[in-house]
Amino acid sequence: MFEGLLKIWKIKDLRKSIFFVLFILVIFRIAAHIPMPGINVANLKEFFQSNQILGLLNMLSGGGMERFSVVALGIGPYITASIIFQLLTMIIPALEELTKEGESGRQRLNQYTRIATVPLAILQGYAMIILLSRAQQQILPSLDFFRIATMIITMVAGTMFLVWLGELISEKKVGNGISLLIFAGIVVDYPAMVQRTIMVFDPSQIINLIIFIALMIATVIGIVFVGEAQRNIPVSYAKRIRGMRMYGGTDTYLPLRINQVGMIPIIFAISFILFPPLVAQFLTRVKYIWIQNFAHFIIQLFQNQVFYAGIYFVLVVAFTYFYTSIVFHPQQIAENLQKQGGFIPGIRPGKSTGEYLTNVSNRIMLAGAFSLGAIAILPLIIQPILGITTIAISGASLIIIVSVVIETIKQIESQMTMREYEGL
Repeated sequence: MFEGLLKIWKIKDLRKSIFFVLFILVIFRIAAHIPMPGINVANLKEFFQSNQILGLLNMLSGGGMERFSVVALGIGPYITASIIFQLLTMIIPALEELTKEGESGRQRLNQYTRIATVPLAILQGYAMIILLSRAQQQILPSLDFFRIATMIITMVAGTMFLVWLGELISEKKVGNGISLLIFAGIVVDYPAMVQRTIMVFDPSQIINLIIFIALMIATVIGIVFVGEAQRNIPVSYAKRIRGMRMYGGTDTYLPLRINQVGMIPIIFAISFILFPPLVAQFLTRVKYIWIQNFAHFIIQLFQNQVFYAGIYFVLVVAFTYFYTSIVFHPQQIAENLQKQGGFIPGIRPGKSTGEYLTNVSNRIMLAGAFSLGAIAILPLIIQPILGITTIAISGASLIIIVSVVIETIKQIESQMTMREYEGL
């Protein structure tokens, strides 16, 4: 480990890139601590601590929502816009063609995503203001059109500022900028959790605390195992003679990961879980009693740990299958293999190869989806059993943290490898 850090330190460009990324993350954390003027921060913090659903939103915003900072929306609107455009590429042929145009097409899709982020941020910002204004605690000052417009413009500008910071990080190629911003927003609360645990530590809970820490370590190991595990499909290339030279005749493999979509199913599941209780929050003060009762029922239902964990698990499994069907195209892979003279031993090229890859993908995806779902809900199960309430670690945050760390390490290693080849 220390040898690797020493190698990174010796490479000037890589060292400067890492320091630049750390500097950007510091700027992000400073922005997350700049609250809107006139906000009752103490009441706001109490409101978020009493609502588990809003706690998930706060996690994705990097803690900015809990402080109602200038970056209160985080990069949530940008993530939503990205997911929307990924889904639209399946429906709109023009967008699908852009994905095949290489770098130029990718840049145009990114531009469309940035444009779509603005109206989504406006809607989300307005919804957040209305939600906080209807809270029982006195959080926001008296609202008029000018104050609401000022808050929305500030939050939209904050979101686009974070998108810009994320792109600056990505340009350095030492990690995905958007993922690193989410990562920084999650881990910043961990020292405070440890401090709270030490302050209220009960010696009689030492065994439960050790078990909890051991299970969290095992969870991290499980996330790494599921994220890196893959099924290698053998592929052979036929020999071809062109002129006086012979090409092909090699054996290789096609890697199929157990989890081909990373943390996207978690984000999908969180978005769907948040939607019903958030809508119910708006309906608690309508004139009709039956609507109020129904809204309170929905809020209480999603605060029930058993129901919440069950629906969370089902959504993670379902979205793993759904999103894999979007990003993994067996028939297209089969066509590319056939064009390049490759084939899977014992399987006919073309349609039969596509069907074989589909069957293999569905079988290994079953294990990946259930593993991802189990990891997501594991902390929800063990925290009430062990009585550890001072450390609020969710499966989603662990998956995001481990995935981002692995991705960043791989990009740094690729940068080091590239520079070694340049030296040769």
